[in-house]
Amino acid sequence: MTSFRKAVEARDPEAMAATLAENVVFRSPVAFKPYPGKAITAAILRGVLRVFEDFRYVRELSGGEGRDHALVFEARIGDTRVEGCDFLHFDADGLIDEFTVMVRPLSAAQALSEAMAAQFDRIQREAIN
Repeated sequence: MTSFRKAVEARDPEAMAATLAENVVFRSPVAFKPYPGKAITAAILRGVLRVFEDFRYVRELSGGEGRDHALVFEARIGDTRVEGCDFLHFDADGLIDEFTVMVRPLSAAQALSEAMAAQFDRIQREAIN
């Protein structure tokens, strides 16, 4: 089990941030442009903790000599069920340098987009502080 998974399951945003490389690139399931950097990625992940309810990982896959992991999850946003996957790539130091999220179905992606849009001013402030 990855240290990131343990941190998420503990709902520990500081431990989650500690697994990120300074040059991490986050790719959102609902925004086209990537978000480069540890500060914004950590702030987005804190926002996700606020948005997702009943979050749990249901499967973990790995490959690429242990540097690539896929963490399949289930969650809720209000009454909308979300299924998704966190695709993580780890650098030579064991820190996440690529983080891509996919979600389904379309109704879940729309609910996530709306919920995160409502959080985004706070996320941007947190990334600066």
